[in-house]
Amino acid sequence: MSILSGKKVLLGISGGIAAYKTATLVRGFVKAGAEVKVVLTTAAKDFITPLTLSTLSKNPVHSTFFDKEDENEMWNNHVDLGLWA
Repeated sequence: MSILSGKKVLLGISGGIAAYKTATLVRGFVKAGAEVKVVLTTAAKDFITPLTLSTLSKNPVHSTFFDKEDENEMWNNHVDLGLWA
């Protein structure tokens, strides 16, 4: 049994060359039994795709925090992610 089994991991990925290595990290966390959610900056998408990370983490990738459909709603899910973690 892994020490990560049943744990929650919130992984933030920014736009640096090392971002491509996070796929291996996410895969390892999931294999160890952790639930992983990923937050991806726009610049990070130049190095790794949201599809790759959502497939490996088995969760949607978060990259926007403002609902463009609802101008009255100034924040979306960033607080919920913090509470989840």
